[in-house]
Amino acid sequence: MTEKDEQPQVDIFRDTPVRYLGYANEVGEAFRSIVSKSIVHSSYVVACGYVLADTAHKGVQVYQADSSVNKSKNLALSTADTLLWQGFASVIIPGFTINRLCASIRYLQEKSFKSSFRSPWVATIIGLASIPFIIHPIDNLVEYSMNTTYRQWTGYHPSKPLQST
Repeated sequence: MTEKDEQPQVDIFRDTPVRYLGYANEVGEAFRSIVSKSIVHSSYVVACGYVLADTAHKGVQVYQADSSVNKSKNLALSTADTLLWQGFASVIIPGFTINRLCASIRYLQEKSFKSSFRSPWVATIIGLASIPFIIHPIDNLVEYSMNTTYRQWTGYHPSKPLQST
């Protein structure tokens, strides 16, 4: 074994700060009450771009490494696995979670008698502060869900478990 073989391979999309680009839409959702809708929509473009970049990256890796007769099937399964995992773990579930959290806060603000609690920054700050707390539970939920559904149905399991930093 060489030194290169001993060091774990770093996945730029999962093991580095690039991973946080997948959470751009949560930042957009947290700022929804303060900024224009076009900025919120732009945050989804960034997050979806991240998802597509990781999907393409994983596809290229499988294409280059796989020399079996099932290369096309493995490529399709790998890219579908990545697209589903990232779509749910980086965009759909966290975006919905932050959106509903901030909407709930804004609802409570409307009912509040304290003017200091009515500032639009309250929902934004709470939304931003909650992002680090939802990342790992959502990633774990999506990982478990993928393992018990898609990966069971297709028989495909990534060689390296999908994890986030």
